[in-house]
Amino acid sequence: MNQPSISELPRIARTATAEVHNVIKQRILDGHYRAQEYVREASIARELGVSRTPVREALRELVSEGWLEAIPHHGARVVAWTERDAREVFELRLVLEPMAVRLASERMNRTHLAHLEELASRMEELVERIEREPEVRNEIALLNHEFHRELIAASDNQRLAAVLDGVVRTSVIRRNFGNYDLANLRRSMRHHREILEAISAGSSTWAENVMRSHLLAAQALHVRFPDSPDEPQTSPG
Repeated sequence: MNQPSISELPRIARTATAEVHNVIKQRILDGHYRAQEYVREASIARELGVSRTPVREALRELVSEGWLEAIPHHGARVVAWTERDAREVFELRLVLEPMAVRLASERMNRTHLAHLEELASRMEELVERIEREPEVRNEIALLNHEFHRELIAASDNQRLAAVLDGVVRTSVIRRNFGNYDLANLRRSMRHHREILEAISAGSSTWAENVMRSHLLAAQALHVRFPDSPDEPQTSPG
């Protein structure tokens, strides 16, 4: 059997690291690894049939991206989502994401808009199945993240998109997704649809304001305000 050449070795190592990275990240998103649970290098290497080197590198990357935290003398563990995290994320999103939607509404082409409309329709259909098929929650969460990501990408502002990508963590959405109730999901879907209607109508101000309302509604359910008497629930952003 042919052995890889010296020039191919870095590419092969990078591929292994990327694969391990994706597996661990998906397990965090799916709730397989819980908040503050340690992700053990040796166990991952043994389970995936790779050496410990790509696992070690993948863990470093996930720490730098904010998915894991390095605990001295113990290893890497899943970062816990706190109320302070939620508050800080929404403070940033409320400034940046409406801006991105305003830019997107001015620059979006018909192909991009059609894709967003397809995502919105798929989510709406899944939401109506959620009470009898609870397993569709994860699919809705993935589509929801893609919807927001595609809206932001349509702003055609790479720096803004890069900042928002660092702020809007899918772990925030996915780890709490099981708590959403049907009314909150339906409201979120209506917001998505109205944003697209505003874009179709050529009204950047309308689109921007609906996104702000969308985020404020989610913030009210994620974050306890000082005068709030009840425990917050979660709702998709």
